[in-house]
Amino acid sequence: MIKIICVGKIKEKYFIDALKEYQKRISKYSKLEIIELPDYNYDPKKTITEEGKNILSKINDKDFVITLEIEGNKLNSNELSNFIEKNISKNITFVIGGSYGLSDEVKERSNYKLSFSLLTFPHQLFRIILLEQIYRSFKIINNESYHK
Repeated sequence: MIKIICVGKIKEKYFIDALKEYQKRISKYSKLEIIELPDYNYDPKKTITEEGKNILSKINDKDFVITLEIEGNKLNSNELSNFIEKNISKNITFVIGGSYGLSDEVKERSNYKLSFSLLTFPHQLFRIILLEQIYRSFKIINNESYHK
């Protein structure tokens, strides 16, 4: 099973449509759960703390937690597919933080820190990028072609 915990709601129809499409595609390979948590508009420190508490409340003890962090490890698509295949039996939980990032407590709970790029992406768009890469990983794992 794959779980994605993310801060913030997606409001734009075109992002929602893309998310639904990738959720449908991934469902052929794995159960997928997306948990949207509220984002806060406090000062940065309080926001990170509150969002961190909410994130941690959605993580189970047995979850293999992958936090998405700029400082994390960089993998290409084949390496990510190997990583997912190796850990899929552990209930993989991806965590996408809010605008100010992740709390130290969430980072400490992480089993693996993953970076997609040194670039900063809008959270709505990044959620789609993550789902696309998860889908691509399952196509690679199953030796299926993927339209390029």
